[in-house]
Amino acid sequence: MSKIAYRIGQIVPSSNTTMETEVPALLRRRETLAPERFTFHSSRMRMHKVTKEELAAMNKEGLRCAAELADARMDVMSTACLVAIMAMGPGYHRTVERELAEVVKANQCDAAVMTSAGALIEGLKIMGARRISLMAPYMKPLTRLVVEYIESEGIEVVDALSFEIPDNLDVGRRDPMQLLQDVEKLYVANVDVVVASACVQMQSLPAIEAIQTRLGIPVTSTAVCTTRRMLDRLGLDAKIPGAGALLTEKFAVPAAPVEA
Repeated sequence: MSKIAYRIGQIVPSSNTTMETEVPALLRRRETLAPERFTFHSSRMRMHKVTKEELAAMNKEGLRCAAELADARMDVMSTACLVAIMAMGPGYHRTVERELAEVVKANQCDAAVMTSAGALIEGLKIMGARRISLMAPYMKPLTRLVVEYIESEGIEVVDALSFEIPDNLDVGRRDPMQLLQDVEKLYVANVDVVVASACVQMQSLPAIEAIQTRLGIPVTSTAVCTTRRMLDRLGLDAKIPGAGALLTEKFAVPAAPVEA
């Protein structure tokens, strides 16, 4: 029998303000449709500027954060920074997930462990995406690393917009509805999915459905994919309104981890 209350843990950059709003917002919507309830818990890693050097330093704090969340006996926990992992080279999310899982187990916690980077890849594969276009706030060299990472997983990135915002707090302050204008500059012909935000700090949830309606193409985000994979690991269905195709009836059945 399923539990009724689940503890959701996130390992969050210290300057991130979005994953602790968008993931809870999505799961609160689900609570209006299903009996399960969720509480939300975070541990933070220091990071201000979105540079490869700061991201690498931040990654070293992840194991401490996992141990802290394990102490509170999470049911599922995820990293909440996509680019910090993708900037380290192809397949790195698997290494991080393995290392975090070892720490969690050593601290007598049975939480399922995942990463937002892995969740984006897995979410796209659940949707059958072979060709995508994406929008991201990063400086162009970091966006290129994200594109290379996604393509190393067998998904072609047809186009990528870089908004070049170096300060992570400024990324979180960006108006998500601006994406409705931004997407007009994105090449989307013959793509399977548009990623409205390939960054967990850049807000997109209020705009996802509007973009999807305008384009007639499935639209998702890293936050949506992270929420979806949390639900999968908890063995729960993922029907949530107003969040794009991945959280609709078409893809709602709990999915096993997607292998490369």
